[in-house]
Amino acid sequence: MDLLKPIDDKSCFRKMQNPKEKISVFWFRRDLRLEDNIGLFHALNQKYPVLLVFIFDKSILSKLKVKNDRRLTFIHNSLLEIEKPLNDIGSGVKTFYSTPLEAFQVLNEEFEVKSVFTNSDYEPYAIKRDKEIQEYLQEKGIEFHSYKDQVIFEKDEIKSNTGGTYTVFTPYSKKWKSLISGELVSSKSSESHLHNSLKFPAKGIITLSEMGFDKSNDAFPAKTVKAELIEAYAEKRNFPFLPATSRLSVHLRFGTVSIRELVRLGLKHSETWLNELIWREFYMSILWNFPHVGNGKSFKSAYEDINWRNNEAEFQIWCEGKTGYPIVDAGMRELNETGFMHNRVRMIVASFLVKHLLVDWRWGEAYFAEKLLDFDLSANNGGWQWASGSGCDAAPYFRVFNPTLQMEKFDKEFHYIKKWVPEYNSFSYMNSMVVNHEFARKRVLEVYKKALDKSNPNIA
Repeated sequence: MDLLKPIDDKSCFRKMQNPKEKISVFWFRRDLRLEDNIGLFHALNQKYPVLLVFIFDKSILSKLKVKNDRRLTFIHNSLLEIEKPLNDIGSGVKTFYSTPLEAFQVLNEEFEVKSVFTNSDYEPYAIKRDKEIQEYLQEKGIEFHSYKDQVIFEKDEIKSNTGGTYTVFTPYSKKWKSLISGELVSSKSSESHLHNSLKFPAKGIITLSEMGFDKSNDAFPAKTVKAELIEAYAEKRNFPFLPATSRLSVHLRFGTVSIRELVRLGLKHSETWLNELIWREFYMSILWNFPHVGNGKSFKSAYEDINWRNNEAEFQIWCEGKTGYPIVDAGMRELNETGFMHNRVRMIVASFLVKHLLVDWRWGEAYFAEKLLDFDLSANNGGWQWASGSGCDAAPYFRVFNPTLQMEKFDKEFHYIKKWVPEYNSFSYMNSMVVNHEFARKRVLEVYKKALDKSNPNIA
């Protein structure tokens, strides 16, 4: 089977429609839902029938390190969920396993594509990809329309009073809240216009096995959240043993829920919960306006001079959750087994790697990118640079989390620890600390101070 072609072969296309029928295309990416989908809404409200498309991008999937990557299974499950109501009206999603350019070349052979609709993506690879596709379509006389959908404010829409880009969260969030309006968070009823999607005898979504992958057996978080949880969020969010966070980050990452719906919930029930959604857009703004952070560079250039130890054996101990610090090990084991880690614990383990072990933050960033179900480049980069002190609005370099005190404050009854590190109270475990806290704190302060004094005495 030629997987560069859509899962339906050409004979199926001939049965579907005249091969050169005029159509529009809607291209799903980080917006895997039919409801309140801005790009889909606009596609369905023009004169041509709309072929719905998803591309399993070989450029991305070729970099996966395991055959049963849980994120790929999540995407596939989401497409199957989208497919059901479409099949009910004689439509479906056309899936490709190829590069995006190859997919559009095939589509342009089979149909007279008049326009392509999609929702904007702001990561470096996505920007390059979309530029390539737009140039190809332009050569063919095909319109390309991209819409803001995964955020309330994009790119440089949030500006300071002097026209600059905010690099500190608090003033950014204040401006964000001052500009919010009912219109910005209102829903677009894309799902009510699905009758304008192209009708064809659907063959179903391409299977994971057809692409050479396996299905993971993970249970994924629900994409609904109770008002009671949001209202108690500020009080309970820092305790990793409590089911007190929404676990919606993976749904935001892949667009299986609408950001507008979640912002409405935040505005109604909890400013603290709303702030987490604003943090997400803040880091997206940083990535867009300072693209060097997405290319492996520190936001603050002075932090490029840190003399990292980068001990590979100690890094592996951290990865496996065997540092001898229970809260750190619990977090890493939870990540490895489930693809999730509580946000408070993410800060603790990141600080530990960078400041206790003096391992370059980019090593941790890459490990999280490989393991996190909700991996999002801007948030992951922002979090790691915050922990290392090298980012915008970062923790000062002399702030070094004490893992033991963090455990005593946020898991004092050891509920979280007992679940993930059952041997925490054994003699062998208690004597397995990879490094002494006070020694590590003294060492990192000396290393950071030396590097920052060399670059700029006032940077810290």
